[in-house]
Amino acid sequence: MIHQFKQGKYNIVLDVSSGSVHIVDDIAYEIIQLFETSDIKEIKEIISKNHSVSEEEIQECYNQICELKDQGKLFSEDTFEELAGELKEKSRGIIKALCLHVAHTCNLNCSYCFASQGKYHGDRALMTLDVAKQAIDFLVENSGKRHNLEVDFFGGEPLMNFGMIKDLVKYARSIEKKYNKNFRFTLTTNGVLIDDDVIEFANKECSNVVLSLDGRQEVHDRFRVDYAGNGSFKKIVPKFQKLVEAREGKNYYIRGTFTHFNPDFLEDIKEMLDLGFNELSMEPVVCSEDDICKLTDEDLPVVLEQYEKLADLMIEKRKEGKPFTFYHYMLDLKGGPCIYKRISGCGSGSEYLAVTPWGDLYPCHQFVGEEKFKLGDVWNGVTNHEMQEEFTSTNLYKRPDCKECWARLYCSGGCAANAYHATGSVNGVYKYGCELFKKRMECAIMLAVDEMMDE
Repeated sequence: MIHQFKQGKYNIVLDVSSGSVHIVDDIAYEIIQLFETSDIKEIKEIISKNHSVSEEEIQECYNQICELKDQGKLFSEDTFEELAGELKEKSRGIIKALCLHVAHTCNLNCSYCFASQGKYHGDRALMTLDVAKQAIDFLVENSGKRHNLEVDFFGGEPLMNFGMIKDLVKYARSIEKKYNKNFRFTLTTNGVLIDDDVIEFANKECSNVVLSLDGRQEVHDRFRVDYAGNGSFKKIVPKFQKLVEAREGKNYYIRGTFTHFNPDFLEDIKEMLDLGFNELSMEPVVCSEDDICKLTDEDLPVVLEQYEKLADLMIEKRKEGKPFTFYHYMLDLKGGPCIYKRISGCGSGSEYLAVTPWGDLYPCHQFVGEEKFKLGDVWNGVTNHEMQEEFTSTNLYKRPDCKECWARLYCSGGCAANAYHATGSVNGVYKYGCELFKKRMECAIMLAVDEMMDE
């Protein structure tokens, strides 16, 4: 399978299975379009009508395409389906990451919050140190020979339990050498409680910090308000700026959410840049079908155009010597994820688990609070083996709609949580999200091509 598209100044041809990316002229682009449905005689007739080019030149181009096909760089076959189950078996029972819900409570009252303002459809709670230590022990015991282990402090708002977080990190560091492990901590925060102590801790202990900011003040303050209804923009931005400066502009993300009320999210990205941030992420809202924030069919063409304009802005800024990162456009055409990750996906429910304040285990943070997805707890481990097996066996080939999609080896079948909430099945397809993802991948490929061409 191939995927062809035109963006910026490039005609781009992607060979889906091999991952080969070709930059071609108009004639080659059209010949490739015709290659599988027309013979060389028909191709020569069609191309001659559209272009002032000789039959010899058309034949030469056609021959080059045939050579690329023979080399497995065009029209290559997908031979990965039989490997999907085999490759995932290799990591069965090995856990490499935990999302610790250290606080099921929050000091903001964001109406679009998928976590119900941090409560996850349940009671407010803070994780105790005993539960947190047990979670760390559980991770170590179930991590096999893996050296690097990931732990994300999540909520709600995790800084509402900051004292416990510090004590837990101290405990984790104390057992690293004993078990030959290296803990990499991340922190996701709305910023309200950031102070000098938090900044010092984050810079010392956290490999990454995710900071929630939706962009323009009027956009941010529409939803990200406290319980008195006051916007948080003016309170958090100076704190984010101070933290980022202390981290020397590295190892952080400004993470925004765009909704039906700001499909023109590029303006919010521009605001983030003006505020001095250059490591950016902007996510489409995840919410129920009846939520006023939900992205609509009318929003879709606006959002797709924004992604293209964002790519153009990134090229412009890079050429000015002022590059910035957009999380969804990070793409390595020369290396990138191994085929295991491309087939298997994020590892939710198998390699990656979420832990509630009570020590319950769920496949990921987006399933927390939905009782049927409870896998077990940090004392007894996974006991709901049937549910875990559903996640362990999930791969892109279990999703029939994915088999004919050109982007399948980039999205790995997509997010299981989004699929479930959209279709009722973790092997379903969230079609709206697919459209956004495919546009992001086209933009990411174009950006990678442009940078390589400059080099």
